[in-house]
Amino acid sequence: MSVQTTGEPVQDTQKQGRIQAIDILRGIALIAMASYHFTWDLENFGYTTPALTAFGWWKFYARCIASTFLFLVGVSLFLAHGKQIRWPGFWKRFAMVAVAAAAISVVTYIVTPDGFIFFGILHEIALASLLGLAFLRLPWLLTAIIAAAVIAAPYYLRSEFFDHPALWWVGLSATNPRSNDYVPLFPWFGAVLAGIAAVKLASATGLLARLGAWLRGRWSNPLTFIGRHSLAFYLIHQPLLFGSVWLFSQVMPAAPQDKEAGFLPACQAQCEQQRDSKFCTSYCGCMLDTLKGEGSLDKLYANDQSSVWKSHLADLAETCTAATEDQVEGGQQ
Repeated sequence: MSVQTTGEPVQDTQKQGRIQAIDILRGIALIAMASYHFTWDLENFGYTTPALTAFGWWKFYARCIASTFLFLVGVSLFLAHGKQIRWPGFWKRFAMVAVAAAAISVVTYIVTPDGFIFFGILHEIALASLLGLAFLRLPWLLTAIIAAAVIAAPYYLRSEFFDHPALWWVGLSATNPRSNDYVPLFPWFGAVLAGIAAVKLASATGLLARLGAWLRGRWSNPLTFIGRHSLAFYLIHQPLLFGSVWLFSQVMPAAPQDKEAGFLPACQAQCEQQRDSKFCTSYCGCMLDTLKGEGSLDKLYANDQSSVWKSHLADLAETCTAATEDQVEGGQQ
């Protein structure tokens, strides 16, 4: 997933070669990511509580994993190019990540068009790696301050100006677009800058040299191997996990879930990608009551793809949105 640390290290680590601790940390993050995706797959096939991974600890877990990867992108970018940008190696790695990101967009658009990944973790890594080059020469403290500003930006700079689909990648739209993996420039570029700042400070204090001299044990070999081949692991693991759960579901399908009980958390998770929790609670309640009232909840779970049904759902969503907004505005007066 991230830029590897092969190549010419910088400053105190020039003669130390590759820093194994970073590979190990990346390997741990990849294993954590696989565990999250496996849980998501189980949820997708009905083996867990609906929307389990969209709330609480699992949501926090997912954000920690993404933050770790992007932090390591910044670390690796500085280690590989901090002394001098090695353009051939940089463009090769950039092209690999960009092509992989484009492939994921195409595949997810075919498989899940309603939530396809138009700017996910790989898209962010590609863009952040390019933009991060401009920060390799800045002092670590200034880089850290800019990182904090980037992370805070979505809390203060959201605007309807960015609601156009062409600007969704920025991350400052008034409502978040729907996607199965949405990792926009703001706030996530801040994690990359934090990685650059941290490794600069580590280099200046001698910590980087001590990490480079650390001799790992044989126990870390699998993690080191995974960390060194992070992009391949990222591209391969989810199709294997998803396919395995699908095969298992053909032999031992999950027990049927209560449609009414499962609707609310699934609706809430989808809604909160765009609106706040209070709004979504009222909106999802409206949708559930309407679907139950007209006896079409079963049809919803039958995954009807007809244009008539999709148009009907869109009308229901528009009606409930208007009703919820009126309710929220009325409560504020």
